Amino acid sequence: MIKYKRVLLKLSGESLMGEQQYGIDPVRLSDYAAQIKEAADLGVEIGIVIGGGNIFRGLSGASKGFDRVKGDQMGMLATVINSLALHSALTVAGVRSRVLTAIRMEPIGEFYSKDKAIETLQNGEVAIFSAGTGNPYFTTDTGSSLRGIEIEADAMLKGTRVDGIYTADPLKDPNATKFTDITFDEIYTRGLKIMDLTATTMCMENNLPIVVFDMDTVGNLIRVLKGEPIGTLVHN
Repeated sequence: MIKYKRVLLKLSGESLMGEQQYGIDPVRLSDYAAQIKEAADLGVEIGIVIGGGNIFRGLSGASKGFDRVKGDQMGMLATVINSLALHSALTVAGVRSRVLTAIRMEPIGEFYSKDKAIETLQNGEVAIFSAGTGNPYFTTDTGSSLRGIEIEADAMLKGTRVDGIYTADPLKDPNATKFTDITFDEIYTRGLKIMDLTATTMCMENNLPIVVFDMDTVGNLIRVLKGEPIGTLVHN
């Protein structure tokens, strides 16, 4: 029944806002936790990276006068806040999970290592990877690619607020058409920005397929894991 046995789930920080203008919507957080629980109950090994755009984004901070390195470090801390919130929601839902941080900050989270991450997954716990790569100038998309490759995931599942990849922004162009699947080469040729270039290149070079789908529709995560043709599959 399950197509992907081990996945890296990338969640958008902005999606956590739900109907709010800022911060974390507890209803959206609870919905995410319930979907993750359903997947974990099926035996899927799940690593999660969540963005921090609902709290602070390094690039936008730099445009307002923050030093880029300091701005990116603030963005990394924003991802830790979101990771702790998700960890708490999963605990309430009855899911065992562990927060691993790319920057040392015990006792907030355990310091990340590949061995510890894989051990967590094999023990049936959800692994939440926070603080990006621990370095400035890298996005959480790149952090997701890196962690997905390190944990030897079958796929990266990129949960967004749209239902896949289109020829143009469907919110701005009514004639935009959706791809059911697309190659990495075509992503480059068409100039589609599903993730930043570094993240996309890492996935291509390490043969890590990406499924872009609407995570905000309850039930979609399970549908993707079962291989149902929703969203867009990006592959070599």
